[in-house]
Amino acid sequence: MGIENDLLLRTIAKEKVERPPIWLMRQAGRILPEYRAIRQSLSGFIELVTTPHLAAEVTVQPVDILGVDAAIIFSDILVIPEAMGLPYELIEKKGPYFPETISSASQIENLLQGEKAAERLTYVYDALTHTKRLLGNRVPLIGFSGAPWTLFSYMLEGQGSKTFSKAKAFLYKEPKLAHILLDKITETIIAYLRLKIQSGVDVVQVFDSWAGLLNESLYKEFCIPYLRRIRESITDVPVIIFSKGAYFAMEDIINLSPDVIGIDWTLSAAAFRSDHGHDMVAQGNLDPCVLYGHPEHITRQVTDTINDFGGRHIFNLGHGVYPDTPLDNVKHLINQVQSYRY
Repeated sequence: MGIENDLLLRTIAKEKVERPPIWLMRQAGRILPEYRAIRQSLSGFIELVTTPHLAAEVTVQPVDILGVDAAIIFSDILVIPEAMGLPYELIEKKGPYFPETISSASQIENLLQGEKAAERLTYVYDALTHTKRLLGNRVPLIGFSGAPWTLFSYMLEGQGSKTFSKAKAFLYKEPKLAHILLDKITETIIAYLRLKIQSGVDVVQVFDSWAGLLNESLYKEFCIPYLRRIRESITDVPVIIFSKGAYFAMEDIINLSPDVIGIDWTLSAAAFRSDHGHDMVAQGNLDPCVLYGHPEHITRQVTDTINDFGGRHIFNLGHGVYPDTPLDNVKHLINQVQSYRY
């Protein structure tokens, strides 16, 4: 049975479409009262991630409540380090925390990798199965993973950081060990995404959330080769690559031949099209803070963004929805995009 609303998939396939599809990073989350009600009944975020029927329920909430054109599985990028043998906690209002971090060759050697690690994440695949059932072929389902560098950053730093200086220092001090760890992470990501595809996802997105912390030289050496391996290994479904802040590496990312390139708000749609042409399917790139503004301003921003991309565009934010974003403004954004006609 086909997907009822296949606008996202038709856009990715470069077919002629009537309007851009829209989904939002972090669309399942604290902007929705229904999500907050479920969270309040649980011990914390990790319990929600690891309880398949609840993860499925909050995945589908934005489809039911907001009417977005795709669902993205509710999970966390840090389930991969945990499956590899590096457990984490999520501290409310502070973010992720790893009691143990990577600092030596022996620790890297002891990590699980590839299928052995990915097979530990059965709760994610069970959540996907539940989600497919709840969606009933209404919209596509997106699976995701953090990119190797982003996961590496947390495994070295142990928590969120403005600079990730420990992780970056390791690239300079121990480049050989860094490549060994990135290789292990990459093999695990590939196995993980393949199992997600087996569980029914229609598209996958790779999030390189901390790409912008590196310079062009470091990104070429420690990121691009591993993203290329992921891209070349995932051929059953379309692949979106989103490297936040890596405008300096855009040509390298384009040369990976992803089906879609995600763009944050630091690179304008007009500049992207001027520099890289109109053939590439792009995703993004509205500044999430626009959603704090007046609805009339949101409307202008929507129109300008869509016009500047000039087609072959998946409307999204340049990063995730912030938790205190007014829900009415999110609904207004979605309505404006869905009312647009090419």
